[in-house]
Amino acid sequence: MDGSSKDGRMRGSTSNVTRLGAGRQRSAQFSPEEWNARVELAAAYRLCAIMGWTDMISTHLSCRVPGYHDQFLINPYGLMFEEMTASALVRIDVDGNKLSESPYGVNRAGFVIHSAVHMGREDAYCVMHLHTHYGTAVSMQKKGLLPLSQQALTVMSLLKYHDYEGVAFDTAERERLLADLGSDGAMMILRNHGVLTLGETVGEAFARMNRLERACRLQVLALAGGAEPNPVKPEVVEHAMEQGPQIYGKGGQSAGGKLVWEALLRKLDRESPGYDQ
Repeated sequence: MDGSSKDGRMRGSTSNVTRLGAGRQRSAQFSPEEWNARVELAAAYRLCAIMGWTDMISTHLSCRVPGYHDQFLINPYGLMFEEMTASALVRIDVDGNKLSESPYGVNRAGFVIHSAVHMGREDAYCVMHLHTHYGTAVSMQKKGLLPLSQQALTVMSLLKYHDYEGVAFDTAERERLLADLGSDGAMMILRNHGVLTLGETVGEAFARMNRLERACRLQVLALAGGAEPNPVKPEVVEHAMEQGPQIYGKGGQSAGGKLVWEALLRKLDRESPGYDQ
């Protein structure tokens, strides 16, 4: 299994390759493909900071190094998300060994969680694991995400759960996490811990995280209001869950998160330039 497609383009590449490559000063130590991946991943870190999805220096986003199945980029443990740049990202292998120079180490829990998903799912080009406010709040609720909002219903067919086992230092947990994710999960609530999404592009993983966090936020706000939630009829729940893949799956109007990702990159260029250094 390889990080690139048959025609040589990196898995997860989109028209963003051209956009990000134009006018960006690339460090000579990186190939154009790796540099593009670094720029997109650094952009995702900066956007997480803007969205308020950070936990100081904890949590992590990663993506495969184009052309490699067993190497990926992840944040240096010590930088804030708002500080992230393309050149600061650390290249590591599936054993957690650093393959690029950095004055910082790598969070072991990040390595355990991300290596499991990258190695077990070919479509997991990008993996995001966060401790968002509302996603983590719902992870502590016994019934998890409830079928109460359109936002929740349209993501529930992609959502999986993994029980809490403590801080993810034990590599043996990788097998259980991957088993819970299955072959069709694209979003995961890590019970009593946080949330995780994956995607064939950085933009897709980010868009999925946004949809999951928004669904969780609406649930927490609705329950906090104290009024009895209005239940959705079972047949409508089933129908709406079927509509989710039609919208977000291949061929759907929001497939891959491409449109929202392009819009977010424009926002980032205005509000937090410098991520592409």
